[in-house]
Amino acid sequence: MKNEQFIRNDQFNFIKRQVLQLVNGHATVNDQQVIGAIESLSIEKTVDLFAGVTAAQRNLLNQIVNVVDKETAEQYLVEIEAYIIPFKELSEQKLQKLFPKVKKMKLPKESLNYNRMSFFSYDDFGTKKRYMVVPTRKGMIGLTGTFDETKTKQICAICNRLTPVCMFMTKTKGNIAGTYTKKGNYICRDTEDCNHHLLSLEKVYDFVDNVK
Repeated sequence: MKNEQFIRNDQFNFIKRQVLQLVNGHATVNDQQVIGAIESLSIEKTVDLFAGVTAAQRNLLNQIVNVVDKETAEQYLVEIEAYIIPFKELSEQKLQKLFPKVKKMKLPKESLNYNRMSFFSYDDFGTKKRYMVVPTRKGMIGLTGTFDETKTKQICAICNRLTPVCMFMTKTKGNIAGTYTKKGNYICRDTEDCNHHLLSLEKVYDFVDNVK
């Protein structure tokens, strides 16, 4: 029977963080009451990510309590990864609809892991432009901007980590004819790594609101 996929990539990342905290707790704490409290909090935070889970889904999430070391952590993460909802697969035709002003929009040649993706991002190094397919509260949109790599680490507006970033800058028409407004934010240079550390879609929504 096929697994019923109900976990988003960002939720998987959040659960993974809870798993790592459990491993660290078991490795550094001897007091069983403290361990019990850590386990209870991990279960609560994990289940609270989801609205209206089934009994089977709740049982799967509750199995996080079995994590005690790196080996059991890896086993649990492999098990729940099968329940990740993949990002909707893109084609060049779909990209062209999202970016109608770009001629002959091409997908990257390397294979894309849609299971570990909350947003899609493609860099055109020739034009210094980044094309992003991002979720918003109203659905998926195409977002185009320039990117300028920085020499220092900054907080990424999407995954909220101190990391190597680029300044992503959009340009939109102003209220007066012939004028433009530029809006920008620091985001990860490595968008695959960003996808692997994003903990909430709310951060993506906020980022889009800030640069649109």
